[in-house]
Amino acid sequence: MIVRVAPGTVLSDALAKAGVRIALPCGGQGRCGRCRVLVREGQVRRRSVVRLTPEEVAQGYALACQTLVESDVTLYVPPQEEVLERAEDTATRAAPEVVTCDHAGLPWVMKYHLRITPPSLDDNTTDWERVQRELARQHDVRGVRIELPLLKRLAGVLRASERDGAWDVTAVVEHGTWQDPDGAPRLIDLVPGDVTGRTLGLAVDIGTTTNVVYLSDLSGRQMLGRASAYNGQIACGEDIISRIIYCRREGGLQHLQELVVNTINGLIDELLAEQKARPEDVYLMTVAGNPTMIHLFLGLDPAAIRLEPYIPTVNNPPPVRGRDLGLHIHPEATVDCLPGVGAYVGADITAGVLRAGLHESDAVTLFIDVGTNGEIVLGNRDWLISCACSAGPAFEGAGVESGMRAAPGAIEEVWIDPQTAEPTWRTIGDRPPRGICGSGIISLLGEMLITGIIDKGGRINQTLNTPRVRMGHGGPEYVLVWADQAAPGVGDVVITEVDIQNLMRAKAAIYAGMSILASSVGLSLDMIERVLIGGAFGQYIDVEKAIDIGLLPDMPWDRFQYLGNTSVQGAYLCLQCRDHRARIAEVAAMMTYLELSADNAFMNEFTSALFLPHTDMAAFPSVQEKLGL
Repeated sequence: MIVRVAPGTVLSDALAKAGVRIALPCGGQGRCGRCRVLVREGQVRRRSVVRLTPEEVAQGYALACQTLVESDVTLYVPPQEEVLERAEDTATRAAPEVVTCDHAGLPWVMKYHLRITPPSLDDNTTDWERVQRELARQHDVRGVRIELPLLKRLAGVLRASERDGAWDVTAVVEHGTWQDPDGAPRLIDLVPGDVTGRTLGLAVDIGTTTNVVYLSDLSGRQMLGRASAYNGQIACGEDIISRIIYCRREGGLQHLQELVVNTINGLIDELLAEQKARPEDVYLMTVAGNPTMIHLFLGLDPAAIRLEPYIPTVNNPPPVRGRDLGLHIHPEATVDCLPGVGAYVGADITAGVLRAGLHESDAVTLFIDVGTNGEIVLGNRDWLISCACSAGPAFEGAGVESGMRAAPGAIEEVWIDPQTAEPTWRTIGDRPPRGICGSGIISLLGEMLITGIIDKGGRINQTLNTPRVRMGHGGPEYVLVWADQAAPGVGDVVITEVDIQNLMRAKAAIYAGMSILASSVGLSLDMIERVLIGGAFGQYIDVEKAIDIGLLPDMPWDRFQYLGNTSVQGAYLCLQCRDHRARIAEVAAMMTYLELSADNAFMNEFTSALFLPHTDMAAFPSVQEKLGL
């Protein structure tokens, strides 16, 4: 494949112009080293060689995002990580629970079968007035309004539906929105015949890593199916800051919006095919996600989110139509993005609080979503305070030498013999190891600390009599899996001292956020009565190992509860239930947002937590006992 570009063009841009997909997990900032290509002929200028060894540079390898074209160049692009890999395992593990309520009231969208007498010289009532009249007479639905796109089709639909001397149609009516729940009903569609059997709606969680979609029958309030896939935006950055930076590229914002819409559309198509339904059969969508994901979904510039004073364009977006976003749903369907609170605490967290019932609890409760952003909420029915800690994607496997997402072949749990330093591991799907995912990383770090392979500062003990501790090209490392035990082509699966330092910063940010929230309301962490862990990744955290490394506070295990993907579960409740949609707005309104980026106290807590498990060992008595301190 040949493409012409100007001298000075970045290789990644040249490849994109040629239609060659290459992953940019750090958004093209040159931090991750995973966009390496081989320059076989020609002159290039490398602005950075991070994560490339001198041998690789000598062989011709370069980072596509950090290398400029200076002449005619021939490139070889190695096989890329499948950034759009199907996430069936994540789908079933991320959201196994369907939550319901017993006070749903009138559904947002309902269908009404109508038999309408056609006009005559004796009855010259207009088509629209006839529809309004029969909705009121046959179903007591009054004051219905219509918008121009449907009004243009109205006459044709009615006349094409004539059967046995009457117009035989089904009216699809939306009964208000969250902005005006008691407002005039809106006619979304008019369909020939009686198609009142079911009314489809979608609940969507736009995660930084994974998108999850629930398909529901609004009339019977039944779950019909769910699907999940990795967010296509991963190719342009694995964390929100990388994606915000990517938006600065020409066409970057539009590209990111297209990627997430395409991911969601693929999941919608899959679910509708299973139900033998059409996109036009979906009349409502509720959407949860962090503020950056919602901005990118709507095509809003998220640049101000990362700049002081950290202000989003909107926390509570107005309803939009399916046609405005190019979604594979009815063009006039309402797309309802749920409310957020601040720059880094969004609808995924308000939906999680709604699902967890935190706003109805008397107990002082800590709700935490351990993901890329590490969102935390503390409170009860009387008060709620929230923050977000920039943990980064380390616990998603990014930025770790042998890290990967939770997919078949990922090591998810580790045990280490304290006498021999020999590991035992378990992979997702019992496949040969391909790398290590977030839950495995936490497990491994805890085991390495308790068995003495690393010290409190995360330094690897190089005096151990084991070949598994060695010097790698980037410094000391521990070999978890030898190449002959790993999947073909993977090589040794290792964790490096640099990886450990990155992970310690991630866990320190989350623990510091918890500490700051508690101290801001005059509490200590041991006064918290229960801890609810949300998020697709959170439910696979080993509480014991998480306490060992200081990610979670040291308290009795029975205080911890896993809830799974609370974001999509909360979105599903709002899809089904008018009362819950009203309550999520109340949750957002009562939640105080604490911005940690400008908080000196947070930096002090963060620094104190940059040890395993913490500088204050008295706060971790169970770990003290294991370490014999």
